[in-house]
Amino acid sequence: MGGNKPSVKATGVSETKKCNEGLLRFIEESPNAYFAVREIGKLLDGAGFERLTETEKWNLKAGKAYYVTRDESSVLAFRTPKGRTLSFDSFQIVASHTDSPTFKVKPDAEMTAEDAYIKLNTEKYGGMILYSWLDRPLSVAGRIALETKEGIRTRLVKIDRDLLVIPSLAIHMDRTLNDGYSFHPQKDMLPLFAQKTEDGADLMELVAREAGVKKEEILDADLYLYSRVKGSLFGAEDEFVGSGRLDDLQCAYASVQSLIGAQCGKNVAVCAVFNNEEVGSSTKQGAASSFLETVLGRIASAAGKSEEEKICALSKSFLISADNAHAVHPNHADKADPTNRPKLNGGIVIKYNANQKYTSDAVSGAAFKKICKKAGVPVQTYVNRSDIAGGSTLGSIAVSRVSMHSVDIGLPQLAMHSAYETAGSRDTGYLVRALETFYGLTITAESEGLLRME
Repeated sequence: MGGNKPSVKATGVSETKKCNEGLLRFIEESPNAYFAVREIGKLLDGAGFERLTETEKWNLKAGKAYYVTRDESSVLAFRTPKGRTLSFDSFQIVASHTDSPTFKVKPDAEMTAEDAYIKLNTEKYGGMILYSWLDRPLSVAGRIALETKEGIRTRLVKIDRDLLVIPSLAIHMDRTLNDGYSFHPQKDMLPLFAQKTEDGADLMELVAREAGVKKEEILDADLYLYSRVKGSLFGAEDEFVGSGRLDDLQCAYASVQSLIGAQCGKNVAVCAVFNNEEVGSSTKQGAASSFLETVLGRIASAAGKSEEEKICALSKSFLISADNAHAVHPNHADKADPTNRPKLNGGIVIKYNANQKYTSDAVSGAAFKKICKKAGVPVQTYVNRSDIAGGSTLGSIAVSRVSMHSVDIGLPQLAMHSAYETAGSRDTGYLVRALETFYGLTITAESEGLLRME
């Protein structure tokens, strides 16, 4: 179960540099899910994909590329196979997510402290490493809902400057801090926003100014904190990449780039990037929603498939759930499984779990190993240490709605759910190459016990 060791094609220095420059630029422009989807849209627009909307009829054609968004925070892009008419047997899907752990700004957020400071009232979004957010420059981004003549309209807003900080307590005031401290989200993690003045500081006034509207026009808002620390390459030979939101924008970026660059096979190639994985996916735009199911259904209908033929097509399909994996920690190697120990720059990780937190099984794992072998990409395996409960991801959730063969994979990283995470600089390129190969194959589950790959 240690993974195949193919004759790995070396990732060139220029290829790796270009891939990481694109990744870090994408993350920099994606402080949260709304902006990530906007950036994905720009990439797809530039590659000639046609934008669709769920509220209008679709006129799909063979050999074309399309995408559709939901709630401005999830996106599904797809390519139809070439031919005189739209015809296919199944779908080949890569799924990842746009969201990362952060803090959401509460309504009426300003709070006065000691008649001298104004801090913001926030709440946790997802399971973050709280202390990693301390003592670093932060700001606010998200979307606002505006009153317009046409109705309620949304607009994205990002305050692009250092605006906030969550200050630590000095060691002199608690000498036990380095012995372990339990951070209280409502007390310890509120960001400092302003010095109190007679006029008072008003976050929504700043947001309105940034958006070019009047504060009175803003009816509501979804605003989140984001770290201002820029991502970078580091290490003796730039072998590491560090940034916030690597989980899971690293996989999201790679999956979009692979769909853009692939020469697709005879099936419909789909790239799905969902919001809200970090909080369970049970939203109208999450992996547990109808989004994937309805989009695949509309593609099948456009091809003239009956309801039974659509069910057959879904049953023949294959999904890769791409969400980052834990690498062995250099200072805490004992936390890893004794025999499955992924390393940074060691290649793509297949994730297994006996309790079905991950979808990988013998069939889907074997298929992905074949894909990586064909792509010349190294493969590793991850399993939780048996006495440590691991996390979960969107694969099992997605296939519970739209059942098909599925494998859970990811890129190895350190400090998952920190405000600043670390990964291998060569691994993003490995994933792009493997997913391009996946899209270029024609994979069909012909029957029970037979998965055909051509």
